[in-house]
Amino acid sequence: MFKNSADRIPVLIILALSVLDFSLYLLVDNLYLLGIYFYVMLIPKSQICAWNHHHQHTPTFLHTPLNRILEFFYALHTGVTTNLWVLHHVLGHHHNYLDQKVDQSRWQRKNGKVMGELEYSLMITVTAYYRGFQVGRKNPKEMRAFLLYSAITFIILAGLVVYRPGPAILLFILPMIMGLFMTAWATYEHHAGLNTDNLYEASFNNQNKWYNLFTGNLGYHTAHHYKQGLHWSKLPQLHTKIEHNIPEPLLRKTWV
Repeated sequence: MFKNSADRIPVLIILALSVLDFSLYLLVDNLYLLGIYFYVMLIPKSQICAWNHHHQHTPTFLHTPLNRILEFFYALHTGVTTNLWVLHHVLGHHHNYLDQKVDQSRWQRKNGKVMGELEYSLMITVTAYYRGFQVGRKNPKEMRAFLLYSAITFIILAGLVVYRPGPAILLFILPMIMGLFMTAWATYEHHAGLNTDNLYEASFNNQNKWYNLFTGNLGYHTAHHYKQGLHWSKLPQLHTKIEHNIPEPLLRKTWV
């Protein structure tokens, strides 16, 4: 069922959180308690963004229907629907990140200056679906799945809001908006300020074991760009092979 056994534990944890969310949605009427839950879960749920990112690079399951079901739950946590990151990130950013004029996750303003962290995060959040749609025009197969399953996700979401408005807003709508924002925010530190055409000098890397435990080795970012289709569990080994090419200032070890 799983393409790689390393995905079992993180996926089970994420689906368990989905079960918890739907249980609260159906059983809890106190909006104050649900509001506290929303705030408490901001940081834990923000880590799900990294796993959704990995999934859209390398699908988790052998069978497409299972991947589509998983993507629905990922969308409710992160605000990123089926194939949005395939278009925006995999087929967009990874092909263009060395050119700030066209990078879908560009951190450089038109005047050449580096955007501030908040400015960048808001810009990527607001433009994510539009830029994904633009890439989709050249990738019709991925675009069709993006449009279809995004529509299904938002129709179901609308039904959840109609049935129980308050819980739906606090458990799904707000987490989706914040998830998309925090996904964008997390990507700022990956490349901001590194204007180069050398792939070994274009990414910051975080070697902290806790950071990589919770993000699925996303800290080995140069390795990820070096071979973007490589499963997340194998990034440390690739990083070790290419680390001698990466400038020392681009190697960090802080958890935050």
